[in-house]
Amino acid sequence: MESVLSKCENQSTLLSEYLEEFPETDGSVWILGRQYHLKTDKSKLLLDISARLWFTYRRKFSPIGGTGPSSDTGWGCMLRCGQMMLAQALICRHLGRDWQWERHKKQPEEYHKILRCFIDRKDCCYSIHQMAQMGVGEGKSIGEWFGPNTVAQVLKKLALFDEWNSLAVYVSMDNTVVIEDIKKMCWCPPQSSSAARSSTFSHRSALSQNKNTAGFCSGWKPLLLIIPLRLGINHINPIYIDAFKECFKIPQSLGALGGKPNNAYYFIGFLGNELIYLDPHTTQIFVEMEENGTVDDQSFHCQQAPHRMKIMNLDPSIALGFFCKEEKDFDNWCSLVQKEILKQQSLRMFELVQNHPAHWPPFIPPAKPEVTTSGAELIESTDKLLELEEEFEILSV
Repeated sequence: MESVLSKCENQSTLLSEYLEEFPETDGSVWILGRQYHLKTDKSKLLLDISARLWFTYRRKFSPIGGTGPSSDTGWGCMLRCGQMMLAQALICRHLGRDWQWERHKKQPEEYHKILRCFIDRKDCCYSIHQMAQMGVGEGKSIGEWFGPNTVAQVLKKLALFDEWNSLAVYVSMDNTVVIEDIKKMCWCPPQSSSAARSSTFSHRSALSQNKNTAGFCSGWKPLLLIIPLRLGINHINPIYIDAFKECFKIPQSLGALGGKPNNAYYFIGFLGNELIYLDPHTTQIFVEMEENGTVDDQSFHCQQAPHRMKIMNLDPSIALGFFCKEEKDFDNWCSLVQKEILKQQSLRMFELVQNHPAHWPPFIPPAKPEVTTSGAELIESTDKLLELEEEFEILSV
C-alpha cells in the first residue's frame, strides 16, 4: 500500500495538457441539455461550463478510515466524476439548471449546503471518505479504482441517508430501464420519524447536517437515474455514437461517466464528434469549511476551456446520468428517449420498458443500505457497525 501511495503522490499536480479553446466555427455545442452557437454564444457557453462543480484529486485531507490514504491522487478519479454528476443533480434540484456561478459573487445558502456535502472529511455525506468506505461493500478496497457501475451503486447507497436532498437513485440493470419500478420508487408515502430513525446510518455525523423534515416526503422524490452501459467490446461501436450524442441534448441530462481504462472523466457535452469533459486529474490542496459554514469555492470551478476528446477514443464502459425533479420531467424523459434515442436503431444502447420483467426478481424500493463487512453480512445496529469499522481499520494497518 505504501508503494502505491508513494507512486500516487509523485504524480504531477498540474494539468497534464494545455486546455485548448473552442475553435472559431459555425458549429453548435450541447452542454447538459443546452445548445450554444460558438460564434455568438461562446461567453455564455464558458460561463455555463464554469458553473458546474469541478471535483479533482485532493491531498492532505484526514486519512480515510483513520489509517488510510490522505490523498486520492491516482485512484479517485471515477469517484470525483461521480461526485460531479451527483452535484449537478443537486444543483438542478435546489437551484435549477439555469443557475450560474460567478467568481466573488454571493451565492445562496443552498449552494454552500450542496458544496458541504462533498468536502473531503468523514462527516460529509458524499465525501471521498464516505464513497471509498462504502465501496468496500462493493468489493473495492480503499485506494482501488472504481468503474462507472461501482460508483453508481455507491451513490445509490449513500443517497438513502441524505434526508435533505431526498433523492431516489435508480441504477438500471441489464441495460434496461423499467418505468414501473421507477414510479414505485419515486412515489413514497408519508414516513414517520420513528420509522426514519430505524434506518440510522453508521456514519451518522455525516448525515446530521442534512437532516430536514422535508426529507420525509409524501409525494414524488426527485429522481437521479443512472444507466451503466457497455457500448462495444474493446472500442465504442460506431452504431451507438448518434444516440449517445442525443443523450446530451435531453433537458434532463446529467452527462456521462467514462473515459479510458483507469482514467475517468465527467462528460458534459459534445462539439461535432468530440466529447467535452471536466477532468479530475489535477491534485489540489484540501479545502476546509469556514466557521460560518461557507466554503472557499474558487478551486471547485474549472475556469478554463474544458478538455475535448474524439468520441471514438472513448472506452465502451460508461454510465449515463439524468435528473427528473418531478414526475412530469420523467414522463417527458421517457417520451424523448423513445423518440430521439431508441428510434429506428438496429442496436439500441438500452431498453425502456413499461413493466417489470416477469423473469426478474421482484422490485423492492431500497429503504436501508446493505452496509457490509468483508463477509458481506448485513449490519443493522449502528453500534455494532462502528465496532466492525474499528476492527477493519486495525486489520488494514
